[in-house]
Amino acid sequence: MRILAISGSARRGSSNTGLLRALAAVARKGMVVDVFDCIGDLPVFSPDLEGPERPAGVRAFQRRIAESDGILISSPEYVRNIPGGLKNAIDWLVSGDEIVGKPIALAHASHRGDDMLTALRTVLSTVSSGFNETLFFRLPVMKETPEAIRARLDRPEDRQAAERFLEDFAAFCRNRQRTGPSP
Repeated sequence: MRILAISGSARRGSSNTGLLRALAAVARKGMVVDVFDCIGDLPVFSPDLEGPERPAGVRAFQRRIAESDGILISSPEYVRNIPGGLKNAIDWLVSGDEIVGKPIALAHASHRGDDMLTALRTVLSTVSSGFNETLFFRLPVMKETPEAIRARLDRPEDRQAAERFLEDFAAFCRNRQRTGPSP
């Protein structure tokens, strides 16, 4: 099982990136969680650059989406909404078929951000019939270091919750592979 974990933050010390890396570290054998933390490297979306004109970084991002069995997204909230870099990345996927039907779930590294999560859920349910709104993992670790976040997942109750979330997401991905995406 190969999961692409997309951080919606362009900040180097992002707690959302730290959360995704910590989840990758506790993933059970047979599950690889590959963290994509280069959202800020994607050029601004333009329909003029689609098709054969797509920039190499966009092609690589789309290939990683296509090759994954599922996608986890963890993102900060900016001005009560989806950060521009994450929305831009999603815009690059809209006209392709890499994300259509792809299993998607959310994780969140803050005790707040519900407005952004609502907006992101709306966008993701529009671009993929595989978005699962009920699979959600929240660990409020905003502004903590990656080491502190990883230490939080060493606490038995947090680790069990993280492992259960990853197992539930893997089961959802396997089920979607067996039954195929819904129209």
